[in-house]
Amino acid sequence: MAQVPATPKPRRLLNRLAAVTLGPRWTYEKLATQWSEEAALERRAHARPGPVQDPSVVFLTPLVGRHHVGNWNDVEARLADTVASWRAQSSGRWHAVICGQDRPDSIEFDDQIRFLPFTKPFEGNDKWAKLDQLCRALPALALGSGYAMPFDADDMLAPGAVAEMIHRKARGGYLVTRGWVMDAQSREVGLCAPQTLLAPGRKAFWKMCGSCAAFRFDFSHDQQDGEYLAAITSHEHRMFPYLASLAGRPLTPLNQEAVLYVVNHGENFGTRRGRVGFKTRYVKRFPVTDAGILSQIEAEFPMA
Repeated sequence: MAQVPATPKPRRLLNRLAAVTLGPRWTYEKLATQWSEEAALERRAHARPGPVQDPSVVFLTPLVGRHHVGNWNDVEARLADTVASWRAQSSGRWHAVICGQDRPDSIEFDDQIRFLPFTKPFEGNDKWAKLDQLCRALPALALGSGYAMPFDADDMLAPGAVAEMIHRKARGGYLVTRGWVMDAQSREVGLCAPQTLLAPGRKAFWKMCGSCAAFRFDFSHDQQDGEYLAAITSHEHRMFPYLASLAGRPLTPLNQEAVLYVVNHGENFGTRRGRVGFKTRYVKRFPVTDAGILSQIEAEFPMA
């Protein structure tokens, strides 16, 4: 299963307009062609979630196979930083599932962090096949309802992020619009945030990193949210807000710099695609230079 190509932006606009004005059924039959859009429209028509009750946040992490990387110890070290950021959350209302071919020896698995073996024969990049398996396994966690957040194995979560999500109880889910990107080689940090007149060219975090959205799920009525999540996460992260909106579950921006995205460490997925250069240039273009903010980042995201 490869990453599904994004729907062109004009088509997205047309689909959203049609869903609002003509309804999901008409849009489904006349306009939408991608599986993800059809799944989103089906949710819009049949399963708008009600008020959030006692939610949990579930992190869904596809882990690269040992056979795909040059240094497995580095991969495990990055994952250990990710896990440490989950365990440092001010709220304990979270779970995590890590899916891969190789169970990491450095991670302590328990009732809160589980390992899901990936055993399918697969040629090429299997990240989206793992995400598909993770999403479809979500009903088995028996959590009822909450937020599912695809989370890469080399990113880190701010310690107050889970607490904000479960306290605000957004009906559709959350979007990380503000966050940090760190160049692992230079240790420089840049700010990702929506651009302004004073900062043209700056990018919202969700346009830079896949660990950027927490989608509402609710299995109290049916089990189809797993398939819906599998469909929308088959795309690149820039499609996430559109698909959530198409489903009638728009994403609410978080009020904090919620995630640290570490690039240029040698085993990034983007490195294997040759797409890291512009991100290191971005760090230099929008650097964080305030000593107090840098100290805060270091305190919130301790790295091995």
